[in-house]
Amino acid sequence: MAARDKLNASGNGRFAYEGLDRAIHEKARLGILTSLAAHPEGLLFNDLKELCSLTDGNLNRHLAVLEEAKLVTTQRASIQGRAQTIVAMTRSGRRKFQDYLNVLEQVLSDAASRQSAPAPRGQRRSGISPA
Repeated sequence: MAARDKLNASGNGRFAYEGLDRAIHEKARLGILTSLAAHPEGLLFNDLKELCSLTDGNLNRHLAVLEEAKLVTTQRASIQGRAQTIVAMTRSGRRKFQDYLNVLEQVLSDAASRQSAPAPRGQRRSGISPA
């Protein structure tokens, strides 16, 4: 068995892309973290909800997952006499998000290099043989 196959069989190794953390990788949570990455001071709950096109309940549930993973914090503050929730990425959350993006870049790089590699002789990429 090749070394690569051994790594894949164990669920570990280069081709498993371990850095694609499930807490981050889910579409809505990725959108939340991307929005927060662009706003280091944090965002008001309602602004984040609108940016990510989520309902109150959806956003709350995703924030709970992100808080449990210590990627974000939520704080209650009084702004203009109204209680508001401010959501911000933690320092370790920023680091983990950057690590995630680095792995995603590697996935894209690997996919691009596979696309540009010549097909083995006698095979065509499209899977359709010539007429």
